[in-house]
Amino acid sequence: MDDKNVIILAIETSCDETSAAVIKDGELLSNEVFSQINIHTNYGGVVPEVASRNHLVKLPQVIDEAVRKAKISLNDLSAVAVTKGPGLIGALLVGVSYAKSLAYALNKKIIGVNHLMGHISANFLAGAQPPFICLIASGGHTLIVKVISHTQYQVLGSTRDDAAGEAFDKVARVIGLGYPGGPKLDKLADEGNENAYEFTRAMIKEDNYDFSFSGLKSAALNHINKAKMKNEAINKADLCASFRKCVCDILIMKTMRAAKDCNINSIAICGGVTANSLLRKNFKAECDKNAIMLTMPDAFLCTDNAGMIASCAYYKYLNNEFEDIYMNASPSQRL
Repeated sequence: MDDKNVIILAIETSCDETSAAVIKDGELLSNEVFSQINIHTNYGGVVPEVASRNHLVKLPQVIDEAVRKAKISLNDLSAVAVTKGPGLIGALLVGVSYAKSLAYALNKKIIGVNHLMGHISANFLAGAQPPFICLIASGGHTLIVKVISHTQYQVLGSTRDDAAGEAFDKVARVIGLGYPGGPKLDKLADEGNENAYEFTRAMIKEDNYDFSFSGLKSAALNHINKAKMKNEAINKADLCASFRKCVCDILIMKTMRAAKDCNINSIAICGGVTANSLLRKNFKAECDKNAIMLTMPDAFLCTDNAGMIASCAYYKYLNNEFEDIYMNASPSQRL
């Protein structure tokens, strides 16, 4: 497959971000995102039906803007790419249906992208080159992956219960920070003492690369509930700081161990949780200390966006990995 003048329009609608991006020969030309955070804040979290309806309204506008900023026309496209899973079924179907219709109308190729592969591919936009060990940490997923090539991956470990982002969100909600919990907890944690509360680092000594955050989340909630029962005030900043430090320690330790065991001196991180300020700071310090190359995409590329989908789609295009008009959404798709 010719790797010159490959222009791909990518669509991302897996959850509550409506996004479209254009990539040409691996270089991102545009990356537009309409965030529904303000809409879902009224409900305290993402409402699937509301997310789907807003994708229907906003997607054509977002695509038009991405194409305009890329200074191309739809006829210039080599292919249309879209997130097909995992994610919310209704939200995914909006993007998949639109992408298939557009590709059919333009007689262009269709590329279906796994959302998690998209997160990994954000690192290609930041300059990472395989092989490397990749930590994916988001609201719904926490995995350690060995990235063998631009299109070949091996999952080394995953969470056995809650994802790291899910744990952040639940603790934030219980202490009254609202939605979205993770970023708000991160901000409040900057004001607290990370050594104020002692939390057990689950599974840190086990000979694997798996995670477990359910017990840690429960321990934090128990501190809060005990304080309420005794009518005692709890220092929210201290609790957030201690909880954040524990989660970050676990993520870093497990990822560093995987890199050492695989004899790979390059690590990359992706997913919404990796926009966390302490995680980025401590990951860099640990990698510098161990002479490991670390790739951290800009925070914008860590959260859901079509740019990462476009990056993945570009390499799938070069590898002749296409779908047909019968492609469907796959809400439970695995990496």
